[in-house]
Amino acid sequence: MKHNHHHDNARDISQLVPVRFEFTDTNATTVSVAGTFNDWQPDTKPMHAIGSGHWLKETALAPGTYEYCLVVDGQWRPDPQVRESVPNPFGGRNSILVVGCSAGATHNAEADKLPMKDTCV
Repeated sequence: MKHNHHHDNARDISQLVPVRFEFTDTNATTVSVAGTFNDWQPDTKPMHAIGSGHWLKETALAPGTYEYCLVVDGQWRPDPQVRESVPNPFGGRNSILVVGCSAGATHNAEADKLPMKDTCV
């Protein structure tokens, strides 16, 4: 998947914001996250099983808007906890992740669809 929308995401480490991905599937044996933030390489962001079918990945990203999918046992799928998605060139959908300038401003389209009030300096 080479569909990439970095939207001026600077690589300045001081601008990185904590982001948490969560997923639940009691049948999953491997889960990872792939998107525009890691050049669609699922091996770079494996999620960790934390029990009872719950999976977690914490990372840090620069402020911006990203597209991503969960890769569950080799199958690419949009994040079921996210309402906002866009079609991808492979006939599926990519979830949208908006990373604000602070941890409180980061959401994965599950939050209100109001404009972000934070402005990055």
